[in-house]
Amino acid sequence: MNSDLPKVLHKVAAAPLLHHAMTAGRSLDPARTVVVTGHGAELVETSARAFDPDVATVRQMEQKGTAHAVLQAAPALDGFTGDALVLYGDTPFIRSETLEKMLAARRRHAVVVLGFHAADPGRYGRLVAEGEALHRIVEFKDASPEERAITLCNSGVVCADASTLMRLCAAVGNANASGEYYLTDIVELARSEGLSAGLVLCDESETLGVNTRTELARAEGLFQARARAEALENGTTLTAPETVFFALDTHIGRDAIIGPGVIFGPGVTIESGAEVKGFCHLEGCHISRGADVGPFARLRPGAELAEDVHVGNFVEIKNSILGEGVKVGHLTYLGDADVGKGSNIGAGTVTCNYDGVMKHRTTIGKRVFIGSDTMLVAPVTVGDDALTGSGSVITEDVPPEAVALGRARQVNKAGLATKLFEKLKAIKATKNKG
Repeated sequence: MNSDLPKVLHKVAAAPLLHHAMTAGRSLDPARTVVVTGHGAELVETSARAFDPDVATVRQMEQKGTAHAVLQAAPALDGFTGDALVLYGDTPFIRSETLEKMLAARRRHAVVVLGFHAADPGRYGRLVAEGEALHRIVEFKDASPEERAITLCNSGVVCADASTLMRLCAAVGNANASGEYYLTDIVELARSEGLSAGLVLCDESETLGVNTRTELARAEGLFQARARAEALENGTTLTAPETVFFALDTHIGRDAIIGPGVIFGPGVTIESGAEVKGFCHLEGCHISRGADVGPFARLRPGAELAEDVHVGNFVEIKNSILGEGVKVGHLTYLGDADVGKGSNIGAGTVTCNYDGVMKHRTTIGKRVFIGSDTMLVAPVTVGDDALTGSGSVITEDVPPEAVALGRARQVNKAGLATKLFEKLKAIKATKNKG
């Protein structure tokens, strides 16, 4: 990857590759999840716990191969009885349906391996199989010319009873071209004990591994294509699908409408019937039924829009709750604010929520009219049915039903504009001559 960042922390769909693999595992509702770390262990462990606080993490201090890596998980699985699946942090697209097929095949075989037919087998390990029966896996470095001609390839994903998996991994040797302990060797070891090994096939696209920036870009494209197709299939309107970018955890209800150029960051939920117009950026927000956003709006983490809220162009909302029917038409920043039902926020309104050290909250009641170009200096409260005059700086609480004016009195100086312009023009002419 030519990067200081551990490979599995590079992102696809606004989420680390690791989280994609953990999402696939989570779909099975596992009793335990163990992440084996190596390079950049602390960063990887922190990311894993951010995704799942209950995850167990273990370190492979020396990288001696995949079987050796799996063995590091043995203490974390102590006392566990059940099947174990081995997934890879740099292989983000294994489907939950595929993993379910592997678990089903486990009822027929002691060890189950996930394979695929490769258009270009390259340096993949080859699967020597007959039907569903898997005889052995041969690493490319150790394969004969005849074996290298096989197009059935190994994904690396394995399923077995946890105790059997650990016992077989412990028996793996390293007499091979790389001097490593290959997880793939457990197939022959199992068969030597009279145990059966089975094969489940998936589409090659599921097994895409990410080892370079080029492959990372390809993975992003593959994810987005799938996410767009699923959104359309599930009843979401995408007016220009190829321009919309989803995050791993984006949730959109039926009959929602998404305009062109919309980008979803992590943690976005859009309910049925909402509309997001073109060129919006959304992250960590919730948009309720009947609400509409944009174009050119930004919703940041903590933005909560109730039903029938209108957020217009060039509006930014952060850590704020907007009640039912609130209207924020344009050119406004609402940060750390609560806005009551039916209120209208005029153009150019800013909640001045940061004093240079701490953030403060602004509370706006129900049916409030905030005049254009109002600065609300938090902490401050505007009561129900109140109004602020345009151009006001509001530094004190406004009682319900009151009108608040916080601006200097206007003074008109007759004829002064002409004199002032003449003076400025004379100064400019003098400078130009010099």
